Amino acid sequence: MNKKQLFEQFITNKDSLDQAYRFAFTYTRNQQDAEDIVSESVIKALRSIHKLQNTQYLKTWFYKIIINTALTLIKKNQKAVLIDYAALDNHLAISDDFSNITFTQMIQHLDENYRIIIVLRFFERMQIKEIAELLDLNENTVKTRLYRALELLKIDMEEVDL
Repeated sequence: MNKKQLFEQFITNKDSLDQAYRFAFTYTRNQQDAEDIVSESVIKALRSIHKLQNTQYLKTWFYKIIINTALTLIKKNQKAVLIDYAALDNHLAISDDFSNITFTQMIQHLDENYRIIIVLRFFERMQIKEIAELLDLNENTVKTRLYRALELLKIDMEEVDL
């Protein structure tokens, strides 16, 4: 099976597509943008499948394309994203009732550097080494960010009494 066929098989798997969408959504927090990112990433991947050196890292390679596509979209729409964060902060400042906060919502409040590592590690079940390769980071940096994110979440959970 050649690289293109392998990628087509990977992306037509509903679980793979759902995971890619969820991953893109962690960057955008917007359904339409996440769908656009995944669609554009699939096209980019098909166009550059010849650059994939080792098919063992197909998922990691594709997620890297998703990251780059998401970051491009965020930079393009940076003002809108900043406004959304401001509205969210204002809403939280007005409402002190945190009884309905879910784990996913708590993760969304983390800095992007921490949030992405949490999502990749626990939702996408990637190993530290894979995350390091995907994000072009040292494994120790990934571990440090992971543990710091977990500490921040623990503090948040204690505040919410979960």
